[in-house]
Amino acid sequence: MITIGAAQLDAYRRHLAERERSTATAAKYLRVLERLAAWSGGELRERGQLVAFKSRLQRDFAPATVNAMLAAVNGYLRWAGAPEWTLGFLRIQRRDFSREERELTRREYEKLVATAEKSADRRLSLLVQTVCATGIRVSELASVTVAAARQGRAEVRSKGKIRLILLPKRLCAALLGWCKARGIRRGPVFVTSTGHPLDRSNIWRMMKALAARAGVSPAKVFPHNLRHLFARTYYKMYRDIVRLADILGHSSVETTRIYTAHSYREQRRQMDAMPLLL
Repeated sequence: MITIGAAQLDAYRRHLAERERSTATAAKYLRVLERLAAWSGGELRERGQLVAFKSRLQRDFAPATVNAMLAAVNGYLRWAGAPEWTLGFLRIQRRDFSREERELTRREYEKLVATAEKSADRRLSLLVQTVCATGIRVSELASVTVAAARQGRAEVRSKGKIRLILLPKRLCAALLGWCKARGIRRGPVFVTSTGHPLDRSNIWRMMKALAARAGVSPAKVFPHNLRHLFARTYYKMYRDIVRLADILGHSSVETTRIYTAHSYREQRRQMDAMPLLL
């Protein structure tokens, strides 16, 4: 029997910290495990319960989300000494083009920045531009410090690895100007009114409100979509997917390919332009 109680989850949280998982990742995993605990009554007596839980997830969530949740469950099972109970992931057919209704365009990005500036929300404007101009993950934004802006590079430490994120010169100048105006002399650039780094929930809420003001579909406006826009723009300019994978911090180029997929409309336009019909 495997128990999923408060003591076990607390111990697993410490395990994730020792494995250098980010705070955001650990919180996401634990939310899934808390869901499993509530569903199972905190006790797993047979693997069939997990199979039933997987089926329930498939009814409630998209396949990609289900796989992310299964990764959290499988990690806990291995930690609890039951690797034989781990669940298989859903097989998802890869799309060769991105979902147009979810793809943030350059024009929409410009509307977001202009709206933030018009609302006198310079912090949000710079935050959006920082993510989009560097491809940084929202969980890594705390590494964009005053010192990083002076040096032109941010250092991200994750899972025992160190990655340098280059900050464009114009961005550095804008960030330093903001810090000077706000009296931020050291530490993270993007902070709350009390001086604490903005967290994922803060940023998500701010960006959804910005989308509403800018007249951009909220389904398109979230930090990771800015990262996708950066990737598509970089790849269109330089056609170097290996270098792009390094910039984004991907261990596999296959992951990067998802970021650089054409929209359906663009792929349709390319196909229609093929001079092969006589």
